[in-house]
Amino acid sequence: MKIICEKNVLITAVNNVQRAVSGKSTMPALEGILLRAMGSSLFLAGYDLDIGITTTIEAQVFESGDIVINAKMFGDIVRRMPEETVRIEVDGQLNVKIISGLTDEITVMGLPAADFPDIPSVEDGIGFSIPQQLMKSMIHQTLFAVATLDAGRPVHTGTLFEAEENMLRLVSVDGSRLAMRSEAVKMPEAMKFVVPGKTLSEVLKMLQDVETPMFFAVGKRHIVMQIDGYAVISRLLDGEFLSYKKAIPETVSTKITVNTREMMAAVERVSVVINDRIKSPLIADFREGIINFSCITSMGGGKSTIYCRMEGEQEEMGFNSRFLLDALKYAETDEICLELGSAVSPMKMVPVSGDSFLFLVLPVRMKKV
Repeated sequence: MKIICEKNVLITAVNNVQRAVSGKSTMPALEGILLRAMGSSLFLAGYDLDIGITTTIEAQVFESGDIVINAKMFGDIVRRMPEETVRIEVDGQLNVKIISGLTDEITVMGLPAADFPDIPSVEDGIGFSIPQQLMKSMIHQTLFAVATLDAGRPVHTGTLFEAEENMLRLVSVDGSRLAMRSEAVKMPEAMKFVVPGKTLSEVLKMLQDVETPMFFAVGKRHIVMQIDGYAVISRLLDGEFLSYKKAIPETVSTKITVNTREMMAAVERVSVVINDRIKSPLIADFREGIINFSCITSMGGGKSTIYCRMEGEQEEMGFNSRFLLDALKYAETDEICLELGSAVSPMKMVPVSGDSFLFLVLPVRMKKV
């Protein structure tokens, strides 16, 4: 293989493809990037058996061929090359020469392309598109509630995509909280599938705040997402996702409207005496016109009061302060509406107007100040 390509274009491609490369694996090829030169282009791929990212860039191809190069080493070398173009040559012994200008040349050992695992494809998948800006917002507002691997139900380490004819809904749950985002989107048919949180985290980094569409192809076991010349291929999660509609309380006895930033600031102030080692619930006492926050631990205690608008019965509840802060942070609205049912029922957070998102935060047992 012998090629020449623009350094900056190659660096951008390597940086993005490298997101799907395994950091440490018993299979050396999974720590590498597959390079395949043909025609007038260079194909790059990273794949860790769960998620794959591929792209194609322009290149002058003097001799076609393919090779696998350690991703971290390759990226470090290319970034340090002094000229605007990079020449890559591979000989029959898998020696890879990376050349820049007349004076700089680094040689590394590659691996045969045959060692690189086959990246799944989605044949006859269900296709649809959505503006990048909208998809970015939907993922951003739900990804924080995805469960960790030790939560007990692997399917909840992903986000449920639930499509109806004119609606797309994303739902994440982790046993203590729920995040749901709904948008009017023209969908080809009704369907449900669960995308791993790890995949969505990488997709989120690639999405831009633009109306340019991204494209989906959904198969039985895998999904392909096309974003600005990159293809993200991921397995879908199997298992029965929580019947989330049953988890959303129907009865509301108290409605509170509060400034989001003021509530975040109060929670943060009172929570300074809480950490991972010293855990204690944050107590929220909802009364007419005010919310009293308080907490006490072996490290100390704190209190803070903010104003609100309230309809209904007064209530006192305990919360995990981090979960409460996450929900407030990702609400992304100036004001938030809190809906309460009882001291043991999940608290709902919804926008003051509309129904684009819904967060649930489960209460915890209180230790009164």
